[in-house]
Amino acid sequence: MRRALDDLKPDVVLVEAPIDAQDALRWIGHEGLIPPVALLGYVVAEPERAVFAPLASFSPEWQAASWAAERGVELQAIDLPLAITLAERSFARHGSPIDPLAELAAAGGEGDPERWWDDLVEHRGDGEPVFEAVAGAMAAVRAGVPTGGDDVRREAHMRQQIRSSIAGGAVVAVVCGAWHVPALDPDVATERDDAVALRGQTRAKVAVTWVPWTHRRLRRASGYGAGVVSPGWYDHVFRHPGPEGVSRFFVDAARTLRAKGMPASPDHLIAASRVATSLAALRDRPRPGLAEVLDAADAVLGGLEVVRDELVIGDAIGEVPAEAPQVPLARDLAAAQRAARLKPEPVLKTIELDVRTPNGRRRSHLLHRLVALGIPWGIVEEGRGSSGTFRETWRVAWDPELSVRVVEQAGHGTTVAGAATSVLVERAAAATRLPEATEIVALTLLADLPQAIGPAVHRLGQLAANAPDVAELMDAMGPLATALRYGDARGTEAAQLRVVFDELVVRVSASLSRATVAMDDDAAQRMVERLSAVQAALAVVDHPARHGIFPAVLEQLADAPRVHGAIQGRAARLLHDGGRWPPDHVERRLSRALSPGTAPGTGAAFVEGFLAGSGTVLVHDAQLLTAIDAWIGSLQADVFETVVPLLRRTFGGFEPAERRQLGLLLSTGQVERTAAMGDDIDEARALAALATVRAMLGLPQAGPEGTP
Repeated sequence: MRRALDDLKPDVVLVEAPIDAQDALRWIGHEGLIPPVALLGYVVAEPERAVFAPLASFSPEWQAASWAAERGVELQAIDLPLAITLAERSFARHGSPIDPLAELAAAGGEGDPERWWDDLVEHRGDGEPVFEAVAGAMAAVRAGVPTGGDDVRREAHMRQQIRSSIAGGAVVAVVCGAWHVPALDPDVATERDDAVALRGQTRAKVAVTWVPWTHRRLRRASGYGAGVVSPGWYDHVFRHPGPEGVSRFFVDAARTLRAKGMPASPDHLIAASRVATSLAALRDRPRPGLAEVLDAADAVLGGLEVVRDELVIGDAIGEVPAEAPQVPLARDLAAAQRAARLKPEPVLKTIELDVRTPNGRRRSHLLHRLVALGIPWGIVEEGRGSSGTFRETWRVAWDPELSVRVVEQAGHGTTVAGAATSVLVERAAAATRLPEATEIVALTLLADLPQAIGPAVHRLGQLAANAPDVAELMDAMGPLATALRYGDARGTEAAQLRVVFDELVVRVSASLSRATVAMDDDAAQRMVERLSAVQAALAVVDHPARHGIFPAVLEQLADAPRVHGAIQGRAARLLHDGGRWPPDHVERRLSRALSPGTAPGTGAAFVEGFLAGSGTVLVHDAQLLTAIDAWIGSLQADVFETVVPLLRRTFGGFEPAERRQLGLLLSTGQVERTAAMGDDIDEARALAALATVRAMLGLPQAGPEGTP
């Protein structure tokens, strides 16, 4: 096509692109606009009504526009305006009512239209003009297919623009899809007929901008045209159109395979090139195509999936200059990405963030703000919300279609922080359940959005005051405790949460005894997990209730006759771990649960609740281990069969090292009371270790006497 333009030397180049994208097309040729990219058109009042027009380096429209920019030739878009096509809610843009290449390939006895087109056009490489032949073939296909709807209007509009350009005697080149060529002769219809076809069209206010695209996204059909099955391959063919392109492809394949730790020698490259050439001759093809190249790579090099993924499809992503037309929110997002040194890339990768560092906080704030906006650039795998640390692990991958999400959210604000604040305030006002409000509060803190904290906490307080379900109250305590304890790592003010958290503590403590009566097995297991979570939440913030009201509630649960055995056992374990019950008290309670007067199922449930998740207490307490061992040994066969599933689930949850240690103690008969720590502690060495731990956690060092 570029050679044809050089020969024709047109005064104006007309391209099949929406006419209201004219200003955006002028950016082609700018050094900062690097394909693959896409024109994004959207209705200003309803950004979700949008359409992409992807362009790769090998797209004819891109090359025509580049040719015009290089030579200072006028470039004009001539297709029907997006203002008309997007005004229709049932908008769908089609290149043709059928697949003309499939029809032509089938007529020629070829079942693969891509291969047929490659043989006749893409792989010729001899400069012979094919435009007249292609136009004639399309005319033959169109002769048997009725046209209507979108095609009629589009072709009428393009004919009008062509007439206007040639009216002054200018030499005109039209670059369009082959399907439209037979219909674009101005003599096909009169000016009056075209005017009638375009009369009375509804229009919407639209905007057009550039967004980065990727080769992977080129594979998918968009709102403007069909997908490209092998974009990486066609990009390679365009850059290396001659016979040497096959050898160059195998060079790239060898480099890719070696980077993955696979062997690829010069002999492999020579053999692969020969096999591809031989296959093309056997298959009566003008030169090796993609099928021959892949077959040769599979036979000689191996690693076919790697070659397909990285070279045939490719992972190229385009770039758009900051000064190109963009919505203000997209421009602020690009600035935030540069400030955080976090480049939007389509490849999935994992990043580790330390939120105590300035750039770690910047990255974390940005990713969490985008989550609030419903723009999932990253998904947090592990962070302070789940582990209570200063580290966050994210999986990030930028999908170009997230650009539409950015446009959709542009109405909420001109900056990422402002838009995220607006969205979270709206979500908080609309929240009807406590878990939803808790999630919003946590997100406002993680995203560092102080103007959203007040409304979110206020709504959380309202819902907490009226929540009838104690389970919801308990579930809310963990995230709020994390926010209270670790919020200062981000310099975020979380003091407003203290009042809400205190209220949750009071309501949970007052409701637990009544809420845990007569629970079934499934509900009891969930309550066991919630009791541990509440204990952990109180420990995270070192709440006074940890040593006062909550242990008193646990004592009630541990001895209440109508409470499920698993809940009793977990309450006893938490009292043991918290130091409220000394070992001899715990042993007496365990002995009572395992006594003949207690139903075996209740005793097994108590053991499960007491031990679930950790057997360390048995390793270090011989009396507890002896009591459980004796109880199991005393069970009758039929009773043992009843309780063994519970016991297996309990002991199966221990760490392998714990199970080995318990087995060794029982098998050798060396069951004796051991202390977790001796009484010969070297105080100076202990203080040195504490100083190191404080430094790792970013805490102030202890005083001269070792006191905090």
